[in-house]
Amino acid sequence: MRYWLMKSEPDTYSIDDLKKVNGPDIWEGCRNYTVRNFFRDTMKPGDMAFFHNSNSDPSGIIGTMEVVGEPYPDPTQFDPKSHYYDAKSPKDSPRWLARDVVFKEKFKRVISLAELRETPGLEEMWVTRKGQRLSVMPVTESEWEIVMKLAKAD
Repeated sequence: MRYWLMKSEPDTYSIDDLKKVNGPDIWEGCRNYTVRNFFRDTMKPGDMAFFHNSNSDPSGIIGTMEVVGEPYPDPTQFDPKSHYYDAKSPKDSPRWLARDVVFKEKFKRVISLAELRETPGLEEMWVTRKGQRLSVMPVTESEWEIVMKLAKAD
């Protein structure tokens, strides 16, 4: 099993939105080749992910979800009405992929980016690095365990 951190702006798609689905929901709109390659080559069903609120106050980890199913073409790339539309993505060889995730847990509080940066053992965590802009990034097992301890400490 691998671990991930997946970012979403809570006013666009929140952990509560995912919870309401009560089953798998699409994680779409990723328009970065590194993220596409993670979806295609590295991420597997059963992997766990942190749900990270981005561009919020505070930005940080709010809960967990599980990756289910295999990657598939992101349907938003073909929808001209979508914010994620990509006119250059060919239907016979789609450029962008999506993954399905299911809600697992909402934390009692947001574990802020500032707190993550101050926590021993998380110095190398991708999300804490200056200039890191990826919306999906790997998390080590050790980092996962440290963040889960922070979430349970309250």
